[in-house]
This record gives sequence, C-alpha cells and structure tokens, in this order.
Amino acid sequence: MDYDFSKPHEECGVFGVYSPDGALNPAYATYNGLLALQHRGQESCGIAVNNNGVISCYKEMGLVTEAFDDKILNSLVGQISVGHVRYSTAGASARENSQPLVMRYIKGTLAIAHNGNLSNAYELRHELEHRGCIFQTTVDSEVIAYMIARERVEASSIEEAVCRAMPKVHGSYSMIVMSPQKLIAARDPNGFRPLCIGKVENTYVIASETCALDACGADFVRDVEPGEVVVVDADGLRSIMLPVQTKKSLCVFEYIYFARTDSMVDGISVYEARKEAGRLLARQHPVEADMVIGVPESGVDAAIGYSEESGIPFQKGIMKNGYIGRTFIKPDQAARERSVRIKLNSIVSAVKGKRVVMLDDSIVRGTTCAHIVSMLKDAGAKEVHLRISSPPFLWPCYFGTDIPSKDDLIACHHTVEEIGKMSFADSIEFLSLENLPKMLGTNGALGHYCDACFSGNYPAPIPTHSLASKENKYCEPIRKD
Repeated sequence: MDYDFSKPHEECGVFGVYSPDGALNPAYATYNGLLALQHRGQESCGIAVNNNGVISCYKEMGLVTEAFDDKILNSLVGQISVGHVRYSTAGASARENSQPLVMRYIKGTLAIAHNGNLSNAYELRHELEHRGCIFQTTVDSEVIAYMIARERVEASSIEEAVCRAMPKVHGSYSMIVMSPQKLIAARDPNGFRPLCIGKVENTYVIASETCALDACGADFVRDVEPGEVVVVDADGLRSIMLPVQTKKSLCVFEYIYFARTDSMVDGISVYEARKEAGRLLARQHPVEADMVIGVPESGVDAAIGYSEESGIPFQKGIMKNGYIGRTFIKPDQAARERSVRIKLNSIVSAVKGKRVVMLDDSIVRGTTCAHIVSMLKDAGAKEVHLRISSPPFLWPCYFGTDIPSKDDLIACHHTVEEIGKMSFADSIEFLSLENLPKMLGTNGALGHYCDACFSGNYPAPIPTHSLASKENKYCEPIRKD
C-alpha cells in the first residue's frame, strides 16, 4: 500500500474507558471512539481490555471497520479499555508496531497508547538496550513503556511511575496507560497534541478529540492540561500537575487540518478556526470571482469563511469519494496522478465558465493542487485562484507531524509565484504567518501554539536521530535543516 503524501499526516489517536458499573461497554465504546478518530490514522488499530487485572488485546493492520467485528468485540470483556489508531511517523508500517502495546513486567501488566514523537527516543533506547532491554518494535511508544516500567519498580504506584518517567522523555506525547486497576492519561508539558476527558454517569472517557466523546455518548468535562497526569480508579478522577514551567505549544496544524471539524480542541472550535482562516484570507488576498469552493474536507470550512467575508457565493465545486481512505494502491506515477480523480472530481455544471476561488488547507509537495486545478480547468472553469489557509511549509516537524525534512517541501525550493505556475493557478496566495494567530482568537494572541513548521521557531529541543525511517532503516539520522 502506498500513502497519499500530498498532505501531512498525524501519528495517531488514542481513546480510553474506565467503566466499573457498566454504563458503557468498554470494547464497543472504544470501537466507536476509534471510528470517530479514524482520520488521525489508517495504518493500524487496536483495543486492549482489562477484566479484573487480566488484559486481553486485539490489533490489526487497516481500518477499524476492517479489523473488528462483533465476535472480536464480544471477546474483549472487562471494565477498562484503551484503544489506538495509527499512522506511522516513527517506526515502520508493520503489525508489531501497532498499538496499544501490552507489556508484562515484574509489577504486573500495563497497556499503553501514545500519540506524538519523542525527541530523545534514540538516546533513551540506546541506553536501555545497553542495560539489556530487548525491544519488539521500532516505535518510541515502547521506549515510554520501558521507562514507566523501570520507574514502577521503585515507585509506590503506577501514577507515580508515570510522573517520574515524564521528565525523562522529551518531545510530544498524549498517552493513555492502563494498569490492572487504573486508567491514566498524561500530556507532555508543551501540550503539543490534544487530549480531553468525558463522562457518562460514573464512567470516564479519555480521547484525543471531543468528537470521539460524542461518538460514545460521553459529555465533555475538560481538556487534560499540558504537564498533567490524570488518574481514574475506584475513587474517581484525580489530577497530578508536574512542577514544570513550559510554554503551552499545541500544534497549530490541529486546527488547520488534523482535527475533525466538529471537535473542540483546547477550548477552540476547529470549525470556527478554519472559517476564520478563510475570512483572514479574504481580507488579506481578495480577488474578483464568481464562486468560492473548498477542497474536501478541511478546505471547505475555510471556503465558507472566505465566502462570508468576501460576499462571493460559496458552492460545491468538487465531489469527494467517501468510500476510499487515505491509502490506495498506486503502482506508478501515472497511477498516482489518476488517483486524484478517484478521490476527487469536479462538478462540471457548477464550475463551467466560472471564475473560481479554490480554498485548500495546505500545500506540501504541490502535485495534488496542480491536478485539482487542471481538473477544474478541464471542466470549463474560466479562472482558478488558489488560496491556502496556512502559511507555506518551510521547516521539518519533530513533534508528531510527518514532515521529516525540507527535501519534499515545495516552498523550500520555489517562490510563491513559481508554486502558482506549477499549480496552473491564475493566482495563488497563502495565509500570512502574521495572520496565523488570529484564527485562534485569544489563544493565538497569547502564543499558545507551535508553528515551527511555518516559522522554524521550535518550542522544545529537536532530535538528532530518529528510531526508524519510513523504510525501516533503524536509527537513521535526521538532518538538522
């Protein structure tokens, strides 16, 4: 299977349930939660369920609906569960790298689901291997599991072990840890990745996004704070705040592309943020046109905002095939180009003879935009003006987004004018870096986000090595651009 590399990808989504009184069936609730988080990863998925201290787990490659059925879910009986959907940024696409990871050690059993990238995973793994540890995967999540297990030997509880391990692991992580008696959630001190808490009666739910809470009928309680450890057990929910002084740095691309439109992330509506980006673009780069369209899905929200601000009517000009995911077989370059029309197709009657403003969320390599613009012009569009609701990608990301180097970033090698010509657009403009915080309102004004992929201003130390590349070359160095 080949991946659609026209967009950045996020590493994964996590979900957990603590339901001692059966208000939710943990396995089925986790299944529904993972379906809602499927946009965060389509390589593999898994669910681990704890039945009075005995943890059973099922993991498989592919989509949630392909991996699970009633027979499997009915076999996963228990009171606590943790689930995961994965897209690999660190570690090869292989079944052994799927999560949750279930580990048996001297203090019992734990399961872990992790979203993010550790910037010091290589160094920690090197140290652990020289102490005799044997690794079964190439993912940094296993490094976290080892660190927690090692701390648990001397710690009085699993939550104390998590708190003692967190200062030793650097980078981004929103994770859920399941022990025989407890469900624990932790978010790195920068808060790079989202994590939230929901509740149904006496049942607590932890999820990457609020849309997953909605999917299982849980009411939103609050977000897990950066540097916070949340413990759910027989006594209910309690919080432990690590004594760290770090600036909150949520990945701004969660609002631009990663998160689902109906989610609230750290108190901000993803839908409203995307619409505001469109409004900002309309004020920043107006153009005379007959209609505004959006590239499904995240580009549509920005297009609505552009239309509202500019007064140009919003219409549906592109149809998306909702029955294929982000992965499909593409044996050669010609097939890759044709695959755009498998996923997206123009609505001829809507765009023919029209001057079109097309909103998209980002440009990475530039090839997909060129295909879509050509598709619209083949359908009879008189003009196509491309507006991008994010600044140009100029820097690699080391905190969970699949942008490992500058090599494939078109904006690193071409001017905006050149990108426009390569995209066959009549004009092209990006949201300015100065306007980016305005889409987030108060949080943007306070600078509570990470925009390093656009600005190069990294809020935390970056790694010198990765655990594995896409080709599974163990310990491949990362270039420091």
